[in-house]
Amino acid sequence: MLYFFQKQLNEAESLQKEVLDKQRQILGTDHLDAITTAANLALIYHEQGRWSESEKLKTEVLEKRRRILGANHIHTTVAASSLASTYRAQGQWVEAEKLEIEVFEQRKRILGADHPNTIGAASRLASTYGSQGRWTEAEKIEGEVVEQRIKILGINHPNTLNAMARLAATYHILGIWRDAERLLVKVLEQRMQSLGGEHPDTIEAVASLASAYYAQGRWAEAEKLNVEVLEQRRRILGIEHPDTIRAAANVAVTYHAQGRLAEAEKLEVAVFEQRGRIFGTEHPDTILAAANLASTYYDQGRWADAEKLDADVFEQRKRILGIEHPDTILAAANLAATYGAQSRWEDDAALLGPTIQLSIKVLGSRHPDTQAYVRNLVFLYEKLGRSPGS
Repeated sequence: MLYFFQKQLNEAESLQKEVLDKQRQILGTDHLDAITTAANLALIYHEQGRWSESEKLKTEVLEKRRRILGANHIHTTVAASSLASTYRAQGQWVEAEKLEIEVFEQRKRILGADHPNTIGAASRLASTYGSQGRWTEAEKIEGEVVEQRIKILGINHPNTLNAMARLAATYHILGIWRDAERLLVKVLEQRMQSLGGEHPDTIEAVASLASAYYAQGRWAEAEKLNVEVLEQRRRILGIEHPDTIRAAANVAVTYHAQGRLAEAEKLEVAVFEQRGRIFGTEHPDTILAAANLASTYYDQGRWADAEKLDADVFEQRKRILGIEHPDTILAAANLAATYGAQSRWEDDAALLGPTIQLSIKVLGSRHPDTQAYVRNLVFLYEKLGRSPGS
């Protein structure tokens, strides 16, 4: 587990499998210690992006705990919540939501609405809604979670600050950037005061604030914070730690926004290669790195290179997340834009039309992304000499 928390996942997996094999041999497959070890191994698989293996093992753990301990036992509930997280990672939203609601209702009934575990279950249910693009429902629950955390734990408690950070992230997605920034400044101030400048949570708060600045077009401020985060993570965690790689990706995006495309490309190529080597080509972070690199190629006028990556990203997200996931919709829009850049107007319109319908369904007609897609389609119709209703 020490290896696990340090993100040394291959070492953690090797030891955990050895422990599990011996426990099953000596104690039997239904012994509670063996079941707990299986649950821990499933967590490692999850962090490695090996979703199907994680799901299989977590399903086994949940079934055994339900049979041996009962549906309402705390360990059974934890197993259900853990399996829901793996469903979410695979875009299996219906299955995830069903388990999250079950966990939330059980904890509310057994522990009470104000118990920390019940509030945690509510937070995870909000995350499931958010993963489906149901941001309004997510915002409502997250707002309630923040209020409960402040009332029970106080504004300076780490769990309160985490809840505020999650609500800020939802504000960010909804385009409510000033409210997001306001919350993130509070989170950073409190973490700096209580944890110090080099604590991982403080560094994460700096990264989140940088993201809020970026969303508002305040790129110089975002760059300053992102570079600070990257330097700290390289020094503390090393250059190949996942958090360090993510920090490099954030710096690259900030460079891109300022038109510094050569600097952005250099970092993005390194991030894409590192993530492919460490996580595998189908890990969500690797796919995101491909999308970012494609965007830089696009703005450099290297449209064939961009199209190749965008097509790969779209197909992977469609297969892994489903056609209605917000990330899949964005990937489709990016691929359509690459067609348009090459004057392939018919291909662009053929892909963008259905993408807009999905965006309206998932994100809503007023979401900034939806409105941008509609403007692009109007432009395409003008190129093709059509009316919008044709």
